[in-house]
Amino acid sequence: MKRGAIPSPRFELAAAIPHVALPSVPPNHLYFPQQISVWHNDYHGDCCTAEEAFAKACHNPEIFITDAEVEKWAKAHGWYEGANLINVLRAMQTKGFTQSKQTYDDGSPSSVNWTDAATLQSAIYHGPVKIGVAADQLHATCQVDGFKSGWFASGYKPDNNEDHCVSLCGYGTIKWLAQQMNFTVPKGVNGSKPAYALFTWGSIGIIDVPSMVAITQEAWLRTPTTVVV
Repeated sequence: MKRGAIPSPRFELAAAIPHVALPSVPPNHLYFPQQISVWHNDYHGDCCTAEEAFAKACHNPEIFITDAEVEKWAKAHGWYEGANLINVLRAMQTKGFTQSKQTYDDGSPSSVNWTDAATLQSAIYHGPVKIGVAADQLHATCQVDGFKSGWFASGYKPDNNEDHCVSLCGYGTIKWLAQQMNFTVPKGVNGSKPAYALFTWGSIGIIDVPSMVAITQEAWLRTPTTVVV
């Protein structure tokens, strides 16, 4: 599987408007679209664009962006083999995916403090959160399950080598998330622990909070996630 995320410049993160958490959100929330794809990220470094297609699939009703449109869009911007997250987010605001005589743009991006549970959960309640991660440990986890949905990530060590873009699409306890997605919690895993649902490489799995924090280097919310033109 390929990666392709280039860290957004630090000054972009410093200048970004931060997401302000809502006073309260439900204790759990999940976007689990029925149709997703790897969107070429198995052979090409278009993870930042593939994540955008996944975010559109989380719309209600679901919007499935075709593999062909993802390839066309990424190539047109020179991002088929790598891109930084903020550039993709900005381009998507005015020149989003186009298919079936409609255009699917992003709303305005805001930064998210992924180390603060209340802020991150509030952001996910608004829509999937685009994050940049160091993917070595995540790749190893997904590979065990053949890059199919249902994997569980835990025990990760800190790694700041950001090289991949993924999406956080849910939060709750491990047990609750697993039940919603019809996954089986592995033996020895404490289902009462908080965790996040994460999309990458055409699959959705569950990552515990310490592991997510250990590998994440930036996080962004689109408000709204999808603008249909």
